[in-house]
Amino acid sequence: MTSKNSSAQSRNKPLKRPTQGRAKMTVQAIFDTYVRIWQRDGWERVTTRAVALEAGVAVGTLYDYFPSKQALHSGYVRHCIERLLLTVEQQAIEPPELTWQERIGRLVRLLGGVAGDAAWFHPQMLELEPVIAEQKHQQRAYLELLGIWQRVLAACSDLPQLPSAERIEALHLMIWGARRYALLVQLPGERLSELVAEQEQVCLQAFAQLSAD
Repeated sequence: MTSKNSSAQSRNKPLKRPTQGRAKMTVQAIFDTYVRIWQRDGWERVTTRAVALEAGVAVGTLYDYFPSKQALHSGYVRHCIERLLLTVEQQAIEPPELTWQERIGRLVRLLGGVAGDAAWFHPQMLELEPVIAEQKHQQRAYLELLGIWQRVLAACSDLPQLPSAERIEALHLMIWGARRYALLVQLPGERLSELVAEQEQVCLQAFAQLSAD
């Protein structure tokens, strides 16, 4: 890889992660403003300077975290994945009183994007992926999302039999792949909710059948 390509890739990556409370609030304000400007003006009009000014953050402070709008986008997507994983933890894993059907149902609805505080996504994000995310980063995100299934199932103490890893991955691909394709074709929210409800039933039936066999 040439130094030019290495430099370009480094500018597509966030420089650091906020650790202190005030820094986290600053980065959250940057993300919120980034989404607002994109929704209002489109990706082409998003600039790091515009985000900083509208968020009330010094441009230099924004550059401490995001050296380019591509790096800002990469950080935002990572933030969304981490928020999704945390929400699954809080809603589908930690509550002690849930049945396995309730845990799986919550997981499917959260992954399907019809429950919880679903992150804002735009079809153009799929076009940006090859430019911003390296294959290893996409693979890491995929494994993290797949791994949350194992964590939810580990909490299902009343599920008589656990599904195979192959079945779990197939169900995950059905839900996560459908969400991404629905984004691509801009499926209306009501229709997406109907389809995720059907996916939930498929998952529940698949796990129930294992217990019956």
